[in-house]
Amino acid sequence: MSIDSPCIACCKLDAKKVCIGCYRHISEIANWNRKSDAELQQIMQQVAQRKMQYQQHDLTEIETSPITQAEWQAAKVKARLS
Repeated sequence: MSIDSPCIACCKLDAKKVCIGCYRHISEIANWNRKSDAELQQIMQQVAQRKMQYQQHDLTEIETSPITQAEWQAAKVKARLS
């Protein structure tokens, strides 16, 4: 079984480094293809919970920034070390 990424090509990280487009943390985004199906299912459960929490707020009022190359690389390195 393969679980598709929830990416909607709208990467905007909030202060917690959660994308308000797909509701994944940067560490989950950067290493999606290296996760097992069981890990991806767990992430998707967290995504559903985050989505419900975030949708209780006006997303236009959340300060966001695009994912930088440095953040992306740091998330990939951190995942390899853990």
